[in-house]
Amino acid sequence: MFSAFSSIDYQSIRANTPAEMAVKRLNGIGEALSSLDISAIHSRDDMARALWTLDTADKCIRMILTEFRSVRTKDVVRQAKSLIDLIEAARDEVSSYRGMVLS
Repeated sequence: MFSAFSSIDYQSIRANTPAEMAVKRLNGIGEALSSLDISAIHSRDDMARALWTLDTADKCIRMILTEFRSVRTKDVVRQAKSLIDLIEAARDEVSSYRGMVLS
C-alpha cells in the first residue's frame, strides 16, 4: 500500500458546518486512496487502474474545493493540499513502475 495515505486521520466528524462537510468528504477520499496497493501493480492494466483511481480522486478533490469555495477554511485547504500532494507522490511512484511492468 502507498503508506503516505495511512497517516490520514479518519476519525468520524459530525458535519455541523459546510467546512466540516468538505473536510469529511476529503477524509473519505483519503480513506478510499489508503487501500490503493501500488506494490500490486504487475501489468499495464493494473497501472492504468491505479492512475485512473488517482486521477478520479484528484478531480473529486477539485470539485469539493469548487463546491465549497465560499466556505473554505484553513482546514479545508490544508486537507485538500495534503491529499493532492499525496496523489502526486503516488502518481510518480506508479509512473516509476512503467519500465518494470511486463504484461
